[in-house]
Amino acid sequence: MHLAQFNVAHLRAPLDSPALADFVAALEPINALSDAAPGFVWRMKGGEDPTDTIQHEYGDLLLVNFSVWESREALWNFVYRSAHLDVMRRRREWFHRAAESYTVMWWVPGGYRPSLDEAMARLELLRAQGPGPEAFTFKDFYESSDAAHLPAAAEVRK
Repeated sequence: MHLAQFNVAHLRAPLDSPALADFVAALEPINALSDAAPGFVWRMKGGEDPTDTIQHEYGDLLLVNFSVWESREALWNFVYRSAHLDVMRRRREWFHRAAESYTVMWWVPGGYRPSLDEAMARLELLRAQGPGPEAFTFKDFYESSDAAHLPAAAEVRK
């Protein structure tokens, strides 16, 4: 099983505004860092340009990030023990403070690539029901064995 992670952030301004110039400048090196990180499996991309963001129908100022990792430790090390942390510390400059959960994780079988709709559904599940084996966070984490019986895992094994 691999760990899917999805997070959303509401931009304070459009991506092409001067207020987000430092954030946009950080996209290419941080994306390259994630792609080369130990335990990285996959990242949804918005296009071929390293600064392209994922296009969606959830609002122009909603930025989404979506990736799959081999383990909790691999994701944790990228998020909190790499240059990503320096960028994350500046998030209040670029994004509005979230009033509800903005990040979610869940287990997927190796080789499975979840869709953006599935990721949004997992985030909504977390917001509606709180953490459980189908949608959780670093703080309220569930091991892959807790999720092995879930329908998404069974469907991929067929």
